[in-house]
Amino acid sequence: MTTPSETRSEGNAGQIDYWNAGAGENWAAFQEKLDRQIEPLGRAAMDTLAPAAGERVIDIGCGCGQTTLELARRVGAAGRVVGVDVSAPMLAVARRRAGEGGIAVPGFVEADAQVHPFAPAGADAAYSRFGVMFFDDPVAAFANIRAALAPGGRLAFVCWRNMDLNPFMTLPLAAALPHLAPPPSPPEPGAPGPFAFADGARIRDILGRAGFSGVELTALDQPVRSGDVEESLAIALNIGPLGRALREQPAQTGPATAAIRAALERNLTAEGVCLASATWIVRARNGPAG
Repeated sequence: MTTPSETRSEGNAGQIDYWNAGAGENWAAFQEKLDRQIEPLGRAAMDTLAPAAGERVIDIGCGCGQTTLELARRVGAAGRVVGVDVSAPMLAVARRRAGEGGIAVPGFVEADAQVHPFAPAGADAAYSRFGVMFFDDPVAAFANIRAALAPGGRLAFVCWRNMDLNPFMTLPLAAALPHLAPPPSPPEPGAPGPFAFADGARIRDILGRAGFSGVELTALDQPVRSGDVEESLAIALNIGPLGRALREQPAQTGPATAAIRAALERNLTAEGVCLASATWIVRARNGPAG
């Protein structure tokens, strides 16, 4: 098995460390709840990719493997799916789920997709559900992914649009901010992180410079349902920048928890806590324009 130490970009070293420590462990612990939240958004990108029986597909940033397993179901026994991620804790969950899946078992590789030596032209398609926004050098990363695609090969992924359009992501943090000192710093525009691809023009530029053509972006606005208040609260307190901030300021957990719970209760519906999300569904191909 290839490990990150074998194919590790120094620029991505911080992300690799992050996803192999608390962040990866928390995502692994909450994988069922997180999958339930974002599965409909990932499905939209997968439907855009339209993987067919017998195809070879790479799942970039596969995390705990839900999308890899679904891709394997769609391509069938004659196809081949490989999930790639830097997080050992999340891949451990993915491999366990694959063993329990009862369908064509995909492969998993622990590696940095920016520099991993994929087999040249060895895949028909590449897919990602929120796994491509963390590269230090996205042009180099997408060029490396494109080199893994056969001529005419397809790319499709889903990523977040602007932060202020995503209360699903930002409402718990906004509720907690008055209780955090200092509050987490907002990310620099384009910095590796969840909102690195908020700017559609930047996505087009990155993919174009990486050699992709036929780049198309479709805005998807869709509510995310997160279970009841307590389930949603548990996720908010443990995942992402807010979870990290509270681990660093444990004395503020009580006041922040009360504020977050109140904010979530205001968005409780008959189907659970429901908050808006805004994403891009992106597709492109490996081949000349036209």
